[in-house]
Amino acid sequence: MTTAYEDAHTGSPVMEGLTEEPWRDVPAEEARWMRPRLPELLGPMVKGVLRHVPEYDRPSDTAYVRVAEAAVAHAMEHFVQMIADPDASWKEVYQVFFDVGYGEAVEGRSLEHLQNAMRVASRLAWRHLAVEAERLGRPRALISLLAEANFAYLDALASAAAHGYARAREKAAGEREQRRGRLLALLLSDPPAPPEVVAEQSARAGWPLPRRLAVIVLRPRPGSGGEGPAGLPPSLLTGLDHGRPCLVMPDPDGPGRMDELTATLAGWTGAVGPSVPSDQARTSLQWARRALDLAPPAPRRARGGNGAAAGKANGAGRGSRRGGLLVRADEHLPELLLQEGASLAALVAARRLAPLEAAGRRQGVRLAETLLECMKHGFNATGAAEVLCVHPQTVRYRLAQLHEMFDFDIEDPDLRLEMMLLLSTWIRARPAS
Repeated sequence: MTTAYEDAHTGSPVMEGLTEEPWRDVPAEEARWMRPRLPELLGPMVKGVLRHVPEYDRPSDTAYVRVAEAAVAHAMEHFVQMIADPDASWKEVYQVFFDVGYGEAVEGRSLEHLQNAMRVASRLAWRHLAVEAERLGRPRALISLLAEANFAYLDALASAAAHGYARAREKAAGEREQRRGRLLALLLSDPPAPPEVVAEQSARAGWPLPRRLAVIVLRPRPGSGGEGPAGLPPSLLTGLDHGRPCLVMPDPDGPGRMDELTATLAGWTGAVGPSVPSDQARTSLQWARRALDLAPPAPRRARGGNGAAAGKANGAGRGSRRGGLLVRADEHLPELLLQEGASLAALVAARRLAPLEAAGRRQGVRLAETLLECMKHGFNATGAAEVLCVHPQTVRYRLAQLHEMFDFDIEDPDLRLEMMLLLSTWIRARPAS
């Protein structure tokens, strides 16, 4: 093989490009003068790192200094060995720097500090070797090639350290997610887990128990493989509830908190349970499950339309064109209460609202919707007419009909809540054609 060093001696141009292993181009005999210099380099290199990288300056930690000395010694010895024998094994030195990177992540330090330390050590080593090479009269082309080999070797060690760092971070993230998943299960367990067990797991998971929280249940999406949304804030606990993505949001009543969540749930439909103390998370989950039944199918994106706006118009939930659609249980109390007693409500509605049935399907539904809106608006014909998109006089005419149909006062305040629940049940069972 023709090397760049040989090219320089024959007067031909240095070969173009960079090789991945430039130490292969350095004559093996150059290792002979380097190896005896290694012991005298070790001390200055370690001291230089401790001096120029304050995060590593631990004069009282002798164990840490010994680790630094061992890593530097391994690197220098292996560098010279690669010049003497380019096919020498990388296994031992790779493991050393993999472990160094792993340890940095475990101790919570930035990878940047380690990389800076390695650069400082490499510069110091090269400064001493370059001075010695010049003293021995080595040609400039060889010195340049040694510099290139030094830089490439530094990159290889930095890569090993980065792999160790990344592996530790991945392991820590996996353990963290397992602990958070365990905390989610404890919060939602039935019967409730002992408070001291929840508190201990909260500390282990690094997720402080909030004063209040809300549980969100999402409708599974086709093709999602059971996975929940990506890119959620780390403040949320995430998991599954009977195969459905489930989230726990701390402090849901904070300003803008729910809007921020909705914005991150692009394309997802879900329901939010009521805000509760952290020891009542199971209650929030139960009402979120029920509220999810009220959520409409995901709106289709019409050209120029706003599907989420339609969701708002029919009271289904909150959303935006680019966000998700969330139904809030505490905004749908009548519907949820009716769910709990649906069969009883249907029986009572059939009896109490029999005159509407006698009016015929279309007319009965029209009169029922009018009566319901009038009750919601305190029998203000103008307010009800705006919602029904009719003239106020039409509302007054229908009200007169309704007064004649029933044998009790439909404007009796004591009956209003019951009638509103019964009318909602009756209308839902008889959609207008």
